[in-house]
Amino acid sequence: MRSGSVTVGETPTSGRTARRAPTGGRGSQRLRRRRRLTVLAFMSPWIVGFLAFVLYPMISSLYFSFTTYDLTKPPRWVGLHNYWLLFTQDPVFWQSVRNTLWIICIGVPAKILFALAVALVIVRIRRGAGVYRTIAYLPAIVPMVAAGLSFVYLLNPSGPVNGILGALGLGKPLWFGDPHWAKPGLAIIMIWAAGNTMVILLAALLDVPKDLYEAADLDGAGAWARFRRVTLPLISPVLYFALLTGIIEGFQYFTQAYVASKAISGNAQTLGAPQNSLMFYGTWLYQQGYSYFHMGYASALAWILFLALFAVTLVLIRTSRRWVHYSGG
Repeated sequence: MRSGSVTVGETPTSGRTARRAPTGGRGSQRLRRRRRLTVLAFMSPWIVGFLAFVLYPMISSLYFSFTTYDLTKPPRWVGLHNYWLLFTQDPVFWQSVRNTLWIICIGVPAKILFALAVALVIVRIRRGAGVYRTIAYLPAIVPMVAAGLSFVYLLNPSGPVNGILGALGLGKPLWFGDPHWAKPGLAIIMIWAAGNTMVILLAALLDVPKDLYEAADLDGAGAWARFRRVTLPLISPVLYFALLTGIIEGFQYFTQAYVASKAISGNAQTLGAPQNSLMFYGTWLYQQGYSYFHMGYASALAWILFLALFAVTLVLIRTSRRWVHYSGG
């Protein structure tokens, strides 16, 4: 049945909308090409930024890592000499690797455990929880340079912390003046600034269903069993995220060590004081590149760091299936 020029059951079309889309052949190819060009036009700012600020610097640094380059003369090709030098002739390189592994293996777990403990306490507070959350998060927004300088004062041999330790009859470490206590001093700064990790762990704890705890209580589970069997599996994705980002930050650890060693040594050219105990991988890379202008050697250090980070991240992703519980399966 027709009503005017429109058939019942068909979509009425005006003269403007009745224009037929090209189907098949050249018309279809032209339409697909136009869509691709539209997508590329919208993505072009990101593509230009990626090529100019990510891919080109990476390729350039890879080339410079096989050269001797000091910014004043053209790069000179030396093959694998920089890599051979750092693995076999550079004791500071291995010292920086050991210090970086220390901060990853001790500082990062300590930071996560402290953030988890604070989140477990705050999640049980019924009144004024927002105030305590804010207080616990505040250190995370303090600039790292300011935090480093503040702790250089607090952990001064004659500073307030040692004053309290002395009043309690405990020993007074030299902290950043002693190579054995310098890294524990940095670990204290990491733990103090654990607000970001605390916030995401707190959100994960608040998201654990209460009925699971009630079911565990009915089964006679104690506090440790509830934490181990209910809480830990359900917050394991967040713990995994905190561990992964913490390890990446540990590999790139720089600011606090730079500030502390500069404040202790008082020499603009000396980093890693005392006795290279604060010489981390990022600090040594910075000193080679921007103090000594050994750009080729610094590029080799940067690529070793990139490959190590890539390998550790890949291992964590592969092994996460064994200990990370995702509620969606």
